[in-house]
Formats: sequence, C-alpha cells, structure tokens
Amino acid sequence: MRNTLGLLVICAVWALPARPQEAGQKRADPPAQRNTATGDKGVVVSGTAPATAAGVRILEQGGNAADAGAATLLALSATAYTVFCIGGEVPLIVYDAAKKDVKVLAGQGAAPLDPKATEWYLQNGIPDGEVKAAATPAALHAIVTLLKMYGTKSFSEVVQPTLTILDAGGPTSYREAGRTIETGRNWRGDLAATFRKLAAAEAAAKGSREQRLQAVADRFYRGDVAQDLEKWYIQKGGFLRRADLAAHKTLVEDPVHASYRGYTVYKVGAWTQGPYLLEALRLLEGFDLKAMGFLSPDYIHVVTEATKLAVADRDEYYADPNFIEVPLTALLSDRYTRIRRPLIDMKKASLEIRPGDPYNMKPVKQLTSPSDSRRGTTMMCVADRWGNVIAATPSGLDSIAGVAGETGIMHGTRLTSLNTRKGTPNVIEPGKRPRVTLSPTLIFRDGKPVVAISVAGGDMQDETAIQLILDYADFGMSAEQAYRAPRFATFHFTSSFGQEKPKLGSLQLNSRIGNDVAEELKRRQHDVTTTSTANSWPVLIVIDPATRTASAVGTAAGNAP
Repeated sequence: MRNTLGLLVICAVWALPARPQEAGQKRADPPAQRNTATGDKGVVVSGTAPATAAGVRILEQGGNAADAGAATLLALSATAYTVFCIGGEVPLIVYDAAKKDVKVLAGQGAAPLDPKATEWYLQNGIPDGEVKAAATPAALHAIVTLLKMYGTKSFSEVVQPTLTILDAGGPTSYREAGRTIETGRNWRGDLAATFRKLAAAEAAAKGSREQRLQAVADRFYRGDVAQDLEKWYIQKGGFLRRADLAAHKTLVEDPVHASYRGYTVYKVGAWTQGPYLLEALRLLEGFDLKAMGFLSPDYIHVVTEATKLAVADRDEYYADPNFIEVPLTALLSDRYTRIRRPLIDMKKASLEIRPGDPYNMKPVKQLTSPSDSRRGTTMMCVADRWGNVIAATPSGLDSIAGVAGETGIMHGTRLTSLNTRKGTPNVIEPGKRPRVTLSPTLIFRDGKPVVAISVAGGDMQDETAIQLILDYADFGMSAEQAYRAPRFATFHFTSSFGQEKPKLGSLQLNSRIGNDVAEELKRRQHDVTTTSTANSWPVLIVIDPATRTASAVGTAAGNAP
C-alpha cells in the first residue's frame, strides 16, 4: 500500500457543518454536499465537508489511502467532535493488496490498570457521561499506527488540513446529552496547539519515518501531553493515569471471517460485537431469501429470528479475548450452525433469549442472568485503485466531562460497554477492553475486495450491516439501492450501553414497509412498531473487481481531480 494512490473513498456521518479556511479568513458557508460518488481517480465521502476536503487535499498531494484516511480521521475529530474525538476509539480493518493480507488495527482503549478503580466500579457502577467512564484514549495511536504500517506521508502533512480547520475557530460550547457543555476556553486553539506539539516531536526525532512517527505517539502517551491529561483526570475524579497512557498500544490482530454464498466476510474480533453478524449469515445461508422476496413477511421474519439467535451468543460469550477464551471457532462451525438453525420457527417469533452451547454442541443453554441511548459514532471506508481497502468505525465522546484542561482533547465513555456482573465474560477488569458495538466490515469475492461497510448506530450497527450484505449478495442491489432500501430492527438483546434489559419480541419496521407486511408479522407474535426515522446511519462502498471502479454512498461526497 505504501506507494499506491488512486481511488479513495472515505465515509463518515453524524457531524457538525464546518469548512476549512485559512487563519484570518471570514467564515464561509459549507460547500454543497452530495451523497454518492463513483470513479477510479479518487473520491472522498464523509460526514462533514471539511473532512472530505482534508482527504481530497492529501490525495492531491500524492498520498495514498492510508494517508488520506488518517487526514480524514483527524479532520473528523475537529468537525464531528460530538461523535468522534481524538480521545476516543477507532477499530479499522485494513486490506493490503500487495501482501494480499487483511489485518485489524484494534484502536480501542482499555479500563484503568489500577485494581482499586475496578473495585470502585464493581461497587458503584460505571457512570455514563463522566470521565470515570473514559477508556484510555486510542484514536491518536491508531492513526499513527495506520500511517506507520501503510502510509507514505508524515503526521505533519496529514494533520495540516485539520490545523486549518481548527485555526478558523468556532464556538466554545457544544451540545451533548441534551445539555450545553461550556468549555470555558477556545478548545479548538488548544487542540491545534496539541497537534502542533505532536508534529514538532516528529520533526525533532532522528531516524526512519517510522521512528519519527513513533515520536508522535510517545509525546502523546508518555510525554508532556500525557502529563497534562493525568492532571485533568485527577482534577475530575477519574481513574486513568500516565501508566495507563504509557501502556496503551494499537494491537494488530487477525480478523474473524466466514463464508456466505461464495463471499468471504471479514469482521473485527470478539472484543466487538462484529462476529455475531457472521453467525447470523451462516444461519441465513440455509434459507432461500431471494425466493421469499425482498421485505416480504417471511424475509423479515427469518432475518430477525437469525439475528436474535446470533446476538444472544454475543451477550453470552463475547468479550476481550485477552481476558477470556471466546469459543468463536465453535460458534462459527458448520455443526453449531446446523443445530441452531432449526430453532427458527417460520410461523412464530421467539420471545426468549436463547444463547447456544458451543462447548457441548447443544442448541440452547441456560443463559447467564442478564442485568437488572444515546451514542456517538461515525464511520470511514477507504478503497484505492490498486485494491487496498480500509473500513473503520470511529467513535467517542457522549461525555459531559468537557475538554481535558488546555489540551483540547475530549474523551469518550466507552467503559459503559463493560458490565459489573462478576463471573460474566464482559465484566470490568484492570486493563480490559470493553466489548464494543463498533464493527466495520469487508467483503471479498474470489480473493478480491468488493464491499466495505461502516455503520453508526450503537447496537444497530450489525443489524444494518447484515441487511446491506443481503441487499447486495442475495438481491443484487447497487450501493445506492442498498443504502436507500427500507430497513427493520429488533431490540431483542441486552443493551451494550448501561446493560438495559432486552425488549423481547420487538420488531421495528421502517414506515415504507407496507401495512399488510406489518399485520402478518404481528400475527407471528412480533411486537411490531413503525418509524419514519433512521435507527442507524450506514455508508458503504461497492467495488467492481474487474475495473476497480468504486461506488460510494455516504453523506458528503467529493471527487479528487
């Protein structure tokens, strides 16, 4: 990937409008936006026009997909700051066409290392919105790792468009959790100063490009930036410390994958909810969905029932594999799929939570006692004309803690995706990553990438991704057709945020799905509601493997010349 430059697609949503400007210029209206782009010389799609412009600028300067992706993530941290912050997280799946290799960059922070912090959480719970709910900041390290492993540009080069955005200034408050958060300072100026400190560390470092990039991470995680963050943690009553920052690194992992009707689908591992999408697809492969008809009662019913079974396994087994053995091989095996598939009754909706038993190969087991939202997420997908592809789901914030002192850095609240139930896989422990909903997807056919998907929407991310995959693989839809198709969802699971109880039998239909379909699903005992609003926000790229022309659908699209 290091010497590639070509078709680039970057997708993200949920952001505030802004526009990059040179310092001192008057604020201008955002450029006109369009949400589709097709080409083979470079396109960028993101949730803000400035983030799109940042990616295009790096393309124009000779950068490749990783370079432009890093630039767009940095710009999103400045313009989509209520849903993605540099103190948040960003899992990435990266396909390197030269090596024919898929890797996961696990840009997810962990719980504090101090055992006393864990004791406090177990006694008091994990307070949503507070700095105590912040995992170790991971986004900056993931961006640096992306540049080190796959990029060609320096940090100084890819951060420049973001500095232009930040130097233009803006309000000193933002809306979060239904309230106005007053920062009390020009946080944009402070964040720009922090980014310039990191660029200065790179410029002063000796050695190779990789060593200079490492100096960027070292100053953030072990230098004066870490010292300033620790002061703020202590001031705000948080548990993170410099030891947590110094210990953090972006783990490089193998993805999890499964086949579906001749396609290979790649997901991030079981420290995310991603593998349950693979479980659901394996169950659905035993049904003729095309013959059922798109959005027919049978189709909606079987997809919903397969999702319920798969997500039950998520809640029962998934957690940080560095702390717990997750039986993914068994969960994705042919035998386990065969014994679980007959649990789907085509005439009746399930009203129970039914995890399976992959250890003893039984279709159902007694579940571990479930526990007695708003979220902030955006997304990014990248593909270039040489076949390299990146799918990522950046997230963060949802915090009322404000900005970290004079650093300009905001933090997420991802520790709320852990629980405090001793003996369960996803219980909070020192240094443990939460099992997150962030779940990018890559799909291959005959060894070549053909689809990249990223979704914002908490627990709904993989329900939406499942339907997008079926739109493409079973019904032959284009990227835009799949993006615009009506969707449906169930909330028949324990929430990943605050561990809210399942809404058993729930089925939410888009209002464009007909009343006759809704009535038939009610007869099958689904608890049907309708909505005209979205419960998730997807973006996707569909790539023609013969021409490598990509069609992207997102929020703000632009073409590189």
